[in-house]
Amino acid sequence: MQIIQGIRDKGAAIVIGVIALSLIGFILMDAKQGTSRMFSSNSTSIGKINGSSVDQADFNKRVKMQEDQQEQRSGRKPSVTETAGIRDQMWNTIVAEKVFYAEAAKLGIDFTAKELSAILSSNDQENPLLQEKQLLDSTTGKLDPAKLKQALVNIKKMTPEQREMFDVQIVDQQRITSISTKYMSLLNASAYYPTWMEDKDTRENKNFANISYVAIPFNAISDSTIKVSDDDIQKYVQSHKELFKQEAGRTISYVAFSQLPGTDDSVKAKETVTALKDTFAAEKNVKSFLARNTSSIDFDSNYVNKAKVGSAVMDSITKLPMGAVYGPYVDKGSYVLARVLGTKTVPDSVKARHILIATTDRQTGQPIMTDSAAKILADSILKAVKGGMDFGFMALKYSADQSNKLKGGDLGTFGYGAMVSEFNDFCFTKPTGTIDVVKTQFGYHIVQIQSQKGSSPTYKMAFMGKEILASETTINKASLDATKLAADKDPKKFDTTNLKKMGLQKITVPDLIKENDAQVGRDLQEARQLVRWVFDAKKGDISDPFNIGDRFVVAIVDKVMEEGLQDVQTARPKAEAAIRDEKKGEEILKKLGNTPTLESAAAAFAKQVLTAGEDSTIIFTAKIINNIGVEPKVVGACFNKENLTKVSAPILGKNGVYVLKVNSIGTKAADTPEQLTEKRKQGADQQRNQAQSNWFEGLKNQATIKDGRSKFY
Repeated sequence: MQIIQGIRDKGAAIVIGVIALSLIGFILMDAKQGTSRMFSSNSTSIGKINGSSVDQADFNKRVKMQEDQQEQRSGRKPSVTETAGIRDQMWNTIVAEKVFYAEAAKLGIDFTAKELSAILSSNDQENPLLQEKQLLDSTTGKLDPAKLKQALVNIKKMTPEQREMFDVQIVDQQRITSISTKYMSLLNASAYYPTWMEDKDTRENKNFANISYVAIPFNAISDSTIKVSDDDIQKYVQSHKELFKQEAGRTISYVAFSQLPGTDDSVKAKETVTALKDTFAAEKNVKSFLARNTSSIDFDSNYVNKAKVGSAVMDSITKLPMGAVYGPYVDKGSYVLARVLGTKTVPDSVKARHILIATTDRQTGQPIMTDSAAKILADSILKAVKGGMDFGFMALKYSADQSNKLKGGDLGTFGYGAMVSEFNDFCFTKPTGTIDVVKTQFGYHIVQIQSQKGSSPTYKMAFMGKEILASETTINKASLDATKLAADKDPKKFDTTNLKKMGLQKITVPDLIKENDAQVGRDLQEARQLVRWVFDAKKGDISDPFNIGDRFVVAIVDKVMEEGLQDVQTARPKAEAAIRDEKKGEEILKKLGNTPTLESAAAAFAKQVLTAGEDSTIIFTAKIINNIGVEPKVVGACFNKENLTKVSAPILGKNGVYVLKVNSIGTKAADTPEQLTEKRKQGADQQRNQAQSNWFEGLKNQATIKDGRSKFY
């Protein structure tokens, strides 16, 4: 488990047992004191949430922990873009903590040392310590209380760094779980479905309408006849502010100059490889030859099948006489020569079982047995199995491979190359029934080959490769071209003169760039320096070249967008269609007049008088009317009693203009007690769901959040 493993990685191995109340209080007290020191007057703030500062040192420390965990999982350090993502995630976490914990404190919700002690000393599945096998009783599978005193001693010996990691990975996780559970319980308890609301819903759902209507859709008026001015857009934005809010950001365009290898670079790599072909064919020590000539493909002495090589020219290579050289050909960015050194036929698949005597812990890398002791034990087990001892019993008792020891060490059926080379060679070169000890990087295996199926050729091959790399000339040309374009800072010439003169294409980034972004669009990864320049620049500014990935990039700022309402140009794509429909509706209303009949409305636009509601589906709470769609104003008019005696005034809806007459309003049969009970439950569930949905966004929107990270990263 990473929780405890992280602690082990930072120092000597520490066994953490069931934690007593006094110990938890000790930990929480130390953590609290550490926090107060962390936010001292000498700290540097990278932002504020409701007036509470976020300390840069604390923020960096938490980000570093996440980076280390990701590196442990992936085996590599996070990229610049991934680190930026971790920072964003950590900022959002800190915002959530400060906003949520402040709200919980107002309600008197807390997480006490007593609660933490109860969790960590329990055998409930949620207890993270149950994942630590060192803490379990081997007989019961539960936590061993006898380790309490030793655990107390070991925890007190933790370094401050280890203590902090323990708090972050165990204490803090339990705290957020506990407090959020209590908060949600309060929300659930606050959900109430009152009698008056139940009576109202019952009344609204028991009546159903039957109508005759005429629908004139907006497309009855041609788009070309409607003009939408900037003033129209501005007025619409002001009256629909919630739809046109925007975050602060920038939009840019850029020109990219590739640093990738060109034709000359490809020719040079091909010539270099071709010159080695005859020598490669005659070479006896192939491994040494590849090393001397710095091949881009390492030598592999194993026999492999065609599928594992994965080359499109493998069939052509294997048809050549033994020792002949094929190529050069292009494969994965290199010019390659291929030579078959040997071939042999092996089974297609093998079924085997094993007992692993491990010398190191696969998760921690810590030694658990000396090599000589492991070999002696493996030889003893082999002798016992050959003497008649049950293989499955010995696997259950001795094997360190937890994935199959309960199955008697059964590995199932696997193909050639699926196992590490020593294990693979044994299983695919020895006959069925063979049992012996095999050493690998994991320790000693007692392996038994149970069956083999099929047969296919495998090949021992050598590949001499030279990567096609961009020359200094290629890179310098790209840099010079970028510098030439960037030299003229006049935005009026950027498109009309300079790009046209140089025969270049501009790429417009469709996404809004935000101040803490590290990526621009989909194509520019690790572009943090470009983003910082963009936010220091003004509209129309042209950048100097940025070296991003395999390109030099020259950017121009298209637009500076401040937080608030969108301007006319930005809002037009979203607002124009709605305004056009409103204007079309006004034209339709003008042509219909104030008191049309169904027949005159139909005749004016060559439509038909239709009916709806025969299936009793038009009720007051209906979201959709069949064949009409989502039209809440039409639903409301269906239950206006005045429309029982006369045709309604024209109704301007979401999708068109409607004229209707209510033919009848019927009443459904009264609900049975069972139906009433179910509806009451549904009403309560609906109130509860409303209370639970978007509750955190509501708290966050009320908070004052100042994000100053862009000044530091």
